Amino acid sequence: MTVQLVLGIDEAGRGPGLGPMVLAAVALDEASASFLAEAGVRDSKAFGSSAASQQTRARLAGLIRTRAAWVSEEICGVADVDAYVARGALNQLERERARLLILRAPACARIIADGRTLFLTLTAEFAHLEARDRAESIHVAVAAASICAKARRDALFAAIASHYQDDFGTLRGGGYVNSATRAFVAEYVRRHGVLPPEARTSWPWPGIVDAAKDISTTTALPAPRVR
Repeated sequence: MTVQLVLGIDEAGRGPGLGPMVLAAVALDEASASFLAEAGVRDSKAFGSSAASQQTRARLAGLIRTRAAWVSEEICGVADVDAYVARGALNQLERERARLLILRAPACARIIADGRTLFLTLTAEFAHLEARDRAESIHVAVAAASICAKARRDALFAAIASHYQDDFGTLRGGGYVNSATRAFVAEYVRRHGVLPPEARTSWPWPGIVDAAKDISTTTALPAPRVR
């Protein structure tokens, strides 16, 4: 009997101003979907942002990898995000990376992507693709993809935070443009006269970008430390 697979696609890190965006795709058969649902796989956002939540997502991502028929990810670096945002095409970037995931995936009876408006145009190429809002709350394969994407994004951001730990202390805020992230970026600009390389220059940094321009035109600061 042919095993019917469902491919779920979701992203993490679209909103933060620091670090990459990650798309993940997970292919599940019915038995694996049932097992993972019972194991607690659900929308990654339901777990929160605490250290314990990140550990839970990492554990579940590992479980998903052992039970899924196939798992893959696409990491969209800061330069790629900035280039697409500069021409108002962030959705296009997501569609292009989702298409790559689909083309790499094994044959699946259904493809379910989170975001109706975002992914609807892909149905012209993939007739069995369903673009749905809040799909991660309904379909285990999409929830699994959301966990894998967020766990990878968590790990990548942890590496960024570790890089700056000695010089700037604990980097809080998850990279979103909140008070903690703005404080870090402002301090980096004060010291080096430019945004950190992990910052998306296309994101709003109120007052901080102007400060960087002012510093760069009035004083020569030492280059950022490279480890």
